[in-house]
Amino acid sequence: MRILQVDNWQWHRYGALRVSTSRKLYHGLIRQNHQVLEFSDRDLARYEAPLNIKPIGRRRANQRLLETCDNYQPEMILLGHADLIENQTLLDIKQRYPDLRIAYRNVDPLFNPRTIKNIQRRCEVVDSIFVTTGGDALKQFLRPTNTVSFMPNPCDPAVENQDNSRKQDFTWDVLFCGIGKPDDPRVAQVANLKTQLTDLRFGVFGMHGNPPLWGIAYDHALADSKMALNLNRYEGDYLYSSARISQLMGNGILTFLHTASGYQRFFGNSEAVFFSDDAELQEHLRNFHHDDAARKTRASQGRQFYQTEFSGQRIAQFIIETTFNLPYSADYCWQDQVFRP
Repeated sequence: MRILQVDNWQWHRYGALRVSTSRKLYHGLIRQNHQVLEFSDRDLARYEAPLNIKPIGRRRANQRLLETCDNYQPEMILLGHADLIENQTLLDIKQRYPDLRIAYRNVDPLFNPRTIKNIQRRCEVVDSIFVTTGGDALKQFLRPTNTVSFMPNPCDPAVENQDNSRKQDFTWDVLFCGIGKPDDPRVAQVANLKTQLTDLRFGVFGMHGNPPLWGIAYDHALADSKMALNLNRYEGDYLYSSARISQLMGNGILTFLHTASGYQRFFGNSEAVFFSDDAELQEHLRNFHHDDAARKTRASQGRQFYQTEFSGQRIAQFIIETTFNLPYSADYCWQDQVFRP
């Protein structure tokens, strides 16, 4: 199948990247033998804008997308965070190619009102919507002509290429990376953990005066971390996690998750560590820090599960099958989170 993947590919960052869900899905589609072409709306708008005149660049990016579809004639468009692409452009493409299907995915949290607004903007013009949150909250995006589904944050063996469950020596005992503003509850939460667990070496980036990590510096931090915290700004949205979870578990880093996430349905006590409050989290961190055999076993099983069940290849195929309403070729462990009109 010819697939056009329209997203913010961040070419202008010249390799200084940290999170790339689009890249993992791209790899997954190719591994399924699909023909895939990239289209980066923000980069093209920047390149096409004379004298950095943004409205002109935006208009030209939409024109270039129409031109690309005429040249490439995709059978499916996988639309990511391509905010510069107008709905009218997508409607024009569907009018030209009535058999084409458009899938839209969004990995931002629903507790951010902007995320809901961005998804609602696409509801009327796409055939399927995929969100990294599950449950009844997805039903608000249902329309008579679309399907809405949860999707896990994908990992990829070419991206998550470490296996820290096999390692013994680390720079950091506990890693946390997240851009925290002063009112972010994680700022105080992590500071308290550092105060209580003085014998553990904390690598904290994006807060406490430490800049966030990007590109190769982030890869090095992941490779040098024994355990890690997967903390969200708000805990409680069913199955929501930032893409951080794939980078941690996919690399064999023992990962600590809040029970409010609901991820116990996927990971038992043999793949990740769950906590309900900070006291329980402190206890688990101490225990696994001093029991390296238990740490290695659980991190290894978590990595195996994540790399198998939540691979970009598996999720990409799920997106295609859901979008075209095809019988599922595998038993996806989240397929009960598909909502149809």
